[in-house]
Amino acid sequence: MVMMVGGHLEKLVGSLKSKLKALKTKKKAYDKMDKSESMRVEIRSQRAKKLIAETLKIADSPGHKSYAF
Repeated sequence: MVMMVGGHLEKLVGSLKSKLKALKTKKKAYDKMDKSESMRVEIRSQRAKKLIAETLKIADSPGHKSYAF
């Protein structure tokens, strides 16, 4: 019975050590930055480029009917 308690105690100590080590190496939180106007413009520009590329890819695909509006 003493050996069983010793085994459980050893396992408990090992798990506590690993949890403490994980807490020490935890990444530090960072402050969230607000987006500047230039960042917003850049994001819109990237989205527009992506949309244009997708549209051209669909329009150039064979078997796709394109309609003139």
